[in-house]
Amino acid sequence: MKKTFIIENMNLYYGNKQALININMEIKEKEVTAFIGPSGCGKSSFLRSLNRMNDLIEDARIEGLIKYHDDDIYDKKFDVISLRTKVGMVFQKPNPFPMSIFDNVAYGPRRQGIKNKKVLTEIVEKALKQAALWEEVSDRTHESAMKLSGGQQQRLCIARTLAMNPEVILMDEPTSALDPIATQKIEDLINDLKKDYTIIIVTHNMQQAARISDKTAFFLLGELIEFDETSVIFSNPKKEQTESYITGRFG
Repeated sequence: MKKTFIIENMNLYYGNKQALININMEIKEKEVTAFIGPSGCGKSSFLRSLNRMNDLIEDARIEGLIKYHDDDIYDKKFDVISLRTKVGMVFQKPNPFPMSIFDNVAYGPRRQGIKNKKVLTEIVEKALKQAALWEEVSDRTHESAMKLSGGQQQRLCIARTLAMNPEVILMDEPTSALDPIATQKIEDLINDLKKDYTIIIVTHNMQQAARISDKTAFFLLGELIEFDETSVIFSNPKKEQTESYITGRFG
């Protein structure tokens, strides 16, 4: 299986504070990789490093190497816009734009210069179907996205990401604001999407990581403590800190 990301000796600083310490990891394509660990352990910071969202934070500084398909994404010549198109992001709270369902999904393709209504309609329909939302909204795509439920809004945000034709989808606790039924729909969706996309998810919910991921990385105080097959992490972890966290002794 091909490697999507190779991370070598990566350190992240916010000003003088070191948030990530000497991270080494390989993330393979078309797998679900989960990042777990207590609050403030660096997992979201690491996720944001993979599409350079940390560039938007003042005083953020990276050392080491992050390669995406063999290209160093922190090389000065690297095209960040192209990276964020190929490596899409879904945030913790649904953040639909205050416009119609159709215009939310068509927003990215329009920004890329696609103006043809027929082409846009095809892109929107395909993305909504992939996000398991089409059946619920097909007859009201002209309505405001703000009328959708929280779970529907999150699937709309996933559709908006898919409309950009990414290769990787980063998800930062995508179900933490949702009820159990909406959470189940997102988890089922992730399971479907991994046939075509590489998915990396930060989650506080260890049961969720166990249910949906192929590999799990456990972070603690800015360090990657253990990274392995999810079944190994949850049944036979090699590190004592991992076992303590999994069994609820801390965190």
